[in-house]
Amino acid sequence: VHQRIASWQNLGAVYCSTVVPSDDVTVVYQNGLPVISVRLPSRRERCQFTLKPISDSVGVFLRQLQEEDRGIDRVAIYSPDGVRVAASTGIDLLLLDDFKLVINDLTYHVRPPKRGKIVTLVRIEISRKAEKRTTLVLWGGLAYMATQFGILARLTWWEYSWDIMEPVTYFITYGSAMAMYAYFVMTRQEYVYPEARDRQYLLFFHKGAKKSRFDLEKYNQLKDAIAQAEMDLKRLRDPLQVHLPLRQIGEKD
Repeated sequence: VHQRIASWQNLGAVYCSTVVPSDDVTVVYQNGLPVISVRLPSRRERCQFTLKPISDSVGVFLRQLQEEDRGIDRVAIYSPDGVRVAASTGIDLLLLDDFKLVINDLTYHVRPPKRGKIVTLVRIEISRKAEKRTTLVLWGGLAYMATQFGILARLTWWEYSWDIMEPVTYFITYGSAMAMYAYFVMTRQEYVYPEARDRQYLLFFHKGAKKSRFDLEKYNQLKDAIAQAEMDLKRLRDPLQVHLPLRQIGEKD
């Protein structure tokens, strides 16, 4: 990061935490989220801005900078060749390549970590959202069952009697059995809670990947290729196995 001109005044902080002063802008990852550390002009202190790679955009980051330091009159982000980056551009796309952060009369050349980390970060974010939605579905199912139990109890012991409600409960039970059989017909899987939960998670995950334009198939192919390369490197580094075929090494492991 290269600093060109400096002239600053004093003001306070809202979105970030003050860290040890430095002369650059850095991008690191904490808990799966990108953290951009920027030196603010007014107090000459670095502040950390934690962003969400999928939901946050360049405009969100620029607004946080200006709200954090009122001494910032002009802030923008440009590509390395000088083209201005739109405010609607997602943070995940911004961090794929180097960019320039212009604050007032200063220009910072920012070099994010390698693209592989960004891809992994996007996958973690999609997985987190899918997990959250799956949990909501599970709790929703429990709430539905509890509500049904409460209504049936009310009708059985307060409004009517068991003689009247017995046929109703029979049809409810039979309807539940039909629903489970329909699940088997559509999925070719028995309705077992752990498997049903995993299936729902995968549905949400693939839906989120499609929405984020995340090529899951290519990602899996790259991960398999990396695993294969690591296995080959392990074979080459082991002097006892250096002359053994891969099949024999696999049997040994």
